[in-house]
Amino acid sequence: MAATSGKIVQNVFVSQSHCYYQQNRQFHSQSQRAYFAPYMRNSLPSPPGKLAWTSNPSMQLRNLSKPNNDFIIQRNIHCNASASAIAVPYLDKTDFLRLQNGSDIRGVAVDGVEGEPISLTEPVAEAIAAGFAAWLFERKKAAASQNLRVSIGHDSRISAKLLQNAISRGLAGAGLEVVQYGLASTPAMFNSTLTKDEAFLCPVDGSIMITASHLPFNRNGFKFFTNAGGLGKTDIKDVLERAADIYNQFTAENLANSERKASSSIKQVDYMNVYTSDLVKAVRKAAGSIEKPLDGFHIVVDAGNGAGGFFVKKVLEPLGAVTNGSQFLEPDGLFPNHIPNPEDKTAMRAITKAVLQSKADLGIIFDTDVDRSAAVDFQGREFNRNRLIALMAAIVLEEHPGTTIVTDSVTSDGLTTFIENKLGGKHHRFKRGYKNVIDEAIRLNSVGEESHLAIETSGHGALKENHWLDDGAYLMVKILNKLASVRASGMGGGSKVLTDLIEGLHEPASSMELRLKINQDHPDLKGGSFREYGETVLKQLEKSIGSDPNLRKAPVNYEGVRVSGYGGWFLLRLSLHDPVLPLNIEAPSKGDAVKLALAVLAAVKDFAGLDISALDKFLRESS
Repeated sequence: MAATSGKIVQNVFVSQSHCYYQQNRQFHSQSQRAYFAPYMRNSLPSPPGKLAWTSNPSMQLRNLSKPNNDFIIQRNIHCNASASAIAVPYLDKTDFLRLQNGSDIRGVAVDGVEGEPISLTEPVAEAIAAGFAAWLFERKKAAASQNLRVSIGHDSRISAKLLQNAISRGLAGAGLEVVQYGLASTPAMFNSTLTKDEAFLCPVDGSIMITASHLPFNRNGFKFFTNAGGLGKTDIKDVLERAADIYNQFTAENLANSERKASSSIKQVDYMNVYTSDLVKAVRKAAGSIEKPLDGFHIVVDAGNGAGGFFVKKVLEPLGAVTNGSQFLEPDGLFPNHIPNPEDKTAMRAITKAVLQSKADLGIIFDTDVDRSAAVDFQGREFNRNRLIALMAAIVLEEHPGTTIVTDSVTSDGLTTFIENKLGGKHHRFKRGYKNVIDEAIRLNSVGEESHLAIETSGHGALKENHWLDDGAYLMVKILNKLASVRASGMGGGSKVLTDLIEGLHEPASSMELRLKINQDHPDLKGGSFREYGETVLKQLEKSIGSDPNLRKAPVNYEGVRVSGYGGWFLLRLSLHDPVLPLNIEAPSKGDAVKLALAVLAAVKDFAGLDISALDKFLRESS
């Protein structure tokens, strides 16, 4: 957000900063179609002139001793603005579009981190919800009299309930029925668009998950779903553009009415009971309808103080598992123990330690909103990144021989050999980004190439049988299914069964990711974008490879420049969102990794706008 408006927003509008505001807010009584008419794609209004906010002596703020996370009917700011005046500081479309992060929306929702002004305020969230409502209304081709229903859930972040209330106001003000789930997982939110059970107000027409995955405590964001899946990049851009127009037409009148509608029309449902009962049924079915197929298995869970603590009481224990030693199950949006991230080394050390200390058969770890996961066997061996993909590929290829496994671009050559030579499947290495991987698997199926698993090294994994939803809990259920079915067949072995499934997976002795940052202010960019500069770097690297007989470019590659040589490989690519060129290197020895790194250095060292300090440091420390 612009610095000026960011300051105003931080000081005035965000309840997490311990102030909230009151204005008499009222919507004119209109039909849904009349409300949405200005925000349909064919008639977006021009934004009004910028509104200058100055220090107003009549403005009264009331400080709270702690954030109030209950639904707020009134907010306390009194100002001299008339009831029909614009009620929020002006922001343009660019401000809103900065919140886009691929197929998600993310921003700073809480102050407290220097240099990170708040960008995801309650009014902004309210406008985004109204923008989604307009988008949904148009996509569903709903009649003016039809009531659309949207569910809202959130993870454990400290700003979650405040944003939930703002989202609820935006939806209710647009005339939609709002169903709050409270603490929930991202996969459950998508599931609510598919479940058919009117007792739980399902299916919903759309769903919003309030989360920022594993990002720090001050961040938050939104993911959106319909029964067709998660919204893509184009859809998110569309929603944000609508939101920008809606936001700058907020008045004290129409905001008050959305608040009244929300306070009277919101329903609350414990949908997680529905979602978790389906997970339990899946494991029981795999074991031949045994009531407690995990009886005697000792399984510990690390939820990282995110939303995944439900897995212990609502999934594992009903299946008979012993869960002593599970940790960090209580939601705490400050994440005091470790980042809830299956890729994080500290997080993986925490679950490994818990498994070994408890002498458990298996450990399970989730990210904040439970769309990613990883596991640890009884010996403390991690199932994440390439190992998790290998394990899931082994399970899926037993069920669907010969199927194609779609992964992201940074998976290892050893994984390809394992999938194709050991398991008899096909490895289709695509681009980074879980949505890219999932969409590619769907595309392959549409052109006649069977694929049942799309999975990223980050731990995002989606199965065709589960509607291509990246669901960390469902991935773990597939692993539990394997344990339960093996036991039901009379074979034992605990989680050694899983370890045996990836026997033969070749893993490199040296593996790393180095991040080469692009200085966007450097004169070498000549006013161009970081993306254009990065592409120039990649072209130079590609050109230099041809002159080195020890290197060969990958014959099929969808992202960056991937090269094999010296018994290993490297991939240099542009980050999806940031001015960074990540460099991944895997090799059979440190010396071979150095040879690959030197080949990259020779090609990129003359680009003055590229920070190669990470590469220099690796080479210096390896000499």
